[in-house]
Amino acid sequence: MKTGVLLLQLGTPDSPDVPDVRRYLAEFLGDPRVVDLPSPIRWLLLHGVILRIRPRRTAEAYAKIWTEHGSPLLLHTQALAEAVAERLGDGFQVAVGMRYKSPTIGGAVDRLLQAGCDRLVILPLFPQYSAAATGSALEAAMREVATRWNVPAVTTVVDFFDHPGFVRAVAAVARPLIESHRPDHLIFSYHGLPERQVRRSGPGWCLEKQDCCRRVGEANRFCYRAQCHATTAALVEELGLDVPHTTAFQSRLAGQRWITPYTDRELDRLYREGVRRPAVLTPSFTADCLETLEEIGIRAREQWRDLGGDELLVVPCVNASDVWADAVCDLVRT
Repeated sequence: MKTGVLLLQLGTPDSPDVPDVRRYLAEFLGDPRVVDLPSPIRWLLLHGVILRIRPRRTAEAYAKIWTEHGSPLLLHTQALAEAVAERLGDGFQVAVGMRYKSPTIGGAVDRLLQAGCDRLVILPLFPQYSAAATGSALEAAMREVATRWNVPAVTTVVDFFDHPGFVRAVAAVARPLIESHRPDHLIFSYHGLPERQVRRSGPGWCLEKQDCCRRVGEANRFCYRAQCHATTAALVEELGLDVPHTTAFQSRLAGQRWITPYTDRELDRLYREGVRRPAVLTPSFTADCLETLEEIGIRAREQWRDLGGDELLVVPCVNASDVWADAVCDLVRT
């Protein structure tokens, strides 16, 4: 049997030009798992407000991080796929699919089946589970597989927020930079989610108790916020550093309540409390992208400089590092 490995990422526009960014945002924010509002309201919000304002601003942000070879997210993910394929060797075929735009999930499924794969392992590259990212990617992938005449056996990896290989990979990238920078505070910045989406995936007491995210158990198995806190705890232990730390959330949209604390507001708070040399890790992202390179690498650094702080260290994602490629192979074989 030949096994096909389908690595899923969120997506990227084809270029940083405004028309391409508008098409990408229309597909991304038109997903009912991302903007989980009634269809008429979602359509009015998207076409009446967001797509009139956001594409130009987002295109300017993409232009700041775009490389001569294209999207950083796509380049890192393709490099990871090549590294994983080399390690897995004969009997495996690896393909990349983007939930939004290209390379499409359908095209990736076709390539794997045409290569003779009669078993698929679908691995969304999102460490912590969310219905908006993991759920949407898995739904799209399984819908594509289900339309094929010969439907292969399918295994899915739902999350890996505290998988030892993932934790080791993040720590391996971060450790030498942290030791060199000698920060006085670590900020673990995760992608944000609306509170209502976290509540839908969690138990009835989700976000109601002071310590509701202290650990992941059967009741809050799919709680994104609890998984983020578990990732932070695992990384703090793995790094073995006696440095204060904060778990925070970035990339929120206006007009609704998002999980807190917010990364930008935490930077203000930490500066007021005397922190001067923080380091930021972004362990909800496995590949550097707009949110890590522009939002944190450019805007958060500018915010920190304007506050009067010293250097803000931004630790790269695991990308296609050797330790991470090894961990992905472990996840595939599990």
